[in-house]
Amino acid sequence: MTTAIEEQHVGIHCYISNLPGFRGILKQRYSDFIVHEVDLEGNVVRLTSLLPPPELMVEEQVKLSDQPNQNWDSEIQLFESLAGACDAEKLKGYIDQINLGTEDGASPIVLAPSSDKSHRTAVHNFFKEKMKFLVTDTVDGPDESSKCIRVRVNVGQKGGERGSRKRKDRSGKPFDSRGSDDWVGSNGKFLRFNLYKENKETHECIALIGKMLGVQPRSFGFAGTKDKRSVSTQRVTVFKQRANKLAALNNRLIGIKVGDFCYVNEGLVLGKLLGNRFTITLRGVIADCDNTIKASADSLGRHGFINYFGLQRFGSGSVPTHLIGAALLRGEWDAAVSMILDPRDGEREYINKAREYYKESGDIQGTLRQLPKNMFAERAVLMSLKNDPRNSLLALTAIPRTLRMMYVHSYQSFLWNNAASARVKKYGINQVVLGDLVYCKDNIPENNAEVIISCCEATNSDNVDLDAFEEVPDIGLPSGKKSPVKAINAEDIDSGKYTIEDVLLPLPGSRVKFPENEVAEIYHNLANKDGIKLTESPHNVKDFSITNMTGDYRCVFQKPKDFEFELLEYIDGNAPLAETDLDRIEKLRSGNRVVEDGQADVGEDTNGHSSDPIIRDTQKALKLCFTLPSSSYATMAIRELLKTSTSVAFHKTLND
Repeated sequence: MTTAIEEQHVGIHCYISNLPGFRGILKQRYSDFIVHEVDLEGNVVRLTSLLPPPELMVEEQVKLSDQPNQNWDSEIQLFESLAGACDAEKLKGYIDQINLGTEDGASPIVLAPSSDKSHRTAVHNFFKEKMKFLVTDTVDGPDESSKCIRVRVNVGQKGGERGSRKRKDRSGKPFDSRGSDDWVGSNGKFLRFNLYKENKETHECIALIGKMLGVQPRSFGFAGTKDKRSVSTQRVTVFKQRANKLAALNNRLIGIKVGDFCYVNEGLVLGKLLGNRFTITLRGVIADCDNTIKASADSLGRHGFINYFGLQRFGSGSVPTHLIGAALLRGEWDAAVSMILDPRDGEREYINKAREYYKESGDIQGTLRQLPKNMFAERAVLMSLKNDPRNSLLALTAIPRTLRMMYVHSYQSFLWNNAASARVKKYGINQVVLGDLVYCKDNIPENNAEVIISCCEATNSDNVDLDAFEEVPDIGLPSGKKSPVKAINAEDIDSGKYTIEDVLLPLPGSRVKFPENEVAEIYHNLANKDGIKLTESPHNVKDFSITNMTGDYRCVFQKPKDFEFELLEYIDGNAPLAETDLDRIEKLRSGNRVVEDGQADVGEDTNGHSSDPIIRDTQKALKLCFTLPSSSYATMAIRELLKTSTSVAFHKTLND
């Protein structure tokens, strides 16, 4: 086993400025890292209201026989003959709860597991025919061979003609069937809301909200995941759900709020954003003088940073994702499976114990019982190996596509980072040079410039929600955007048309060109060292072949937009130094003063009561606000400022 990766291991070597760095702690508190999504229109997404809009309801006649509040003894007796006494008793209790008026609070019931598909079909049909105010679906059972039927209230139409069939939109995409059918035509089919979360994964929040609503996670759409260790606000859509139902969840949700509801005609999809607005507070700042801090911050705002893929791109464990990607590109299926499953440093003890158990015993079922559900890759591989122990390739393709493509994209990012460092070392940061790649500014025929379509699709790196990937943006342009690219020639340099900000480097693929200077050799030399050829594949598995990937381009240098900074002083290390959306709402709602900019009053506790002052040393903090495109990493901007590692392990040492 190896130790966790550092920046130099993945090609991150250079800085733009020669100014000295300084000490500062990144994410000492998760509220020191605030993220607001920026939508396609450039609006910063904020949570401003928790209240639902006035609802328009459709009056419709519902048959009395389809209502729950009647005598169902004969149907329950019939159900007992089909499903058994235990399930019949569950059903009777559930209907009693509904009749008592606790429908909204009545949790769905799960029937006894069954491996007999024909029996499950008969149960589904029973509810469709006999109890139309209830709807059913199938969920995973306690083991791999069985499934369970879940029963819940049909919130859309109590007893209408609708069953639990799936429905599709015009694009053929399936939606969960639990959306309401009593839908006003003027309302969009999707409820859009702003999701505010504290120290939680995006997928975790959506799974919880879906469970509380009784809808599956696939009914939701969002533009990208946000860093777990942060306070973030982003847009989410859900298919045919009422705003008042979601708003009612706010009283039960902890660390999550939803609000700013409206109905729209289209759901969000991955990548449908311009970027993110960051408010980052660095605590415990120490420098030789304040001017050093201000000069570094000013330089970051004016000159930007090298647009490296951050450490998050390569995973947080001791087995970097790009090494797994390299094994996949070489066609070494067994080696890739071992890297995914083997024990590794830096993980929680119970996870490493499960890995050790599998390595020593080979007991797949026992290992699955120990692994947490969010370890998607490991669980998918193990479940496939259980059915076909010798087929490593089949096990790898069982991993969700978004995640398995991350491994290969990670290797592309590894090559890009090294090429970017080589470009800065060889040619500097001040001007374009012969052979640099740029987006063409002339109206020239497409056959005179390379035209690519982004390979990101739904596999961009901002779309994966795993412990290994926290704040992981996408890798390039919005999918489908055509981008003519050319190499700089002498005429371009003489004209002064292009600046250092225009310089691009490719993420390797079949439809990109390489710089026409020495930087191109970096790609091929590094790949050859890893036993990989960028122009051919040793196997015909498309997902793991770099020649089957289109490729992309990425700016080498990135300037933050709307950049602001403020040097603060604070005494209490637990005092908030930046205001969150929820702080603003609470301030407006209660009228109480919220502490701003860290100016906490000595002698007043968190409840506003007077107390004896505690003498503490005054410390400095630097608060930064800036906007980045979704393809850029805020941590790389902070690296340029501090001139130190951005690894979690390093910043944990600063807290000691």
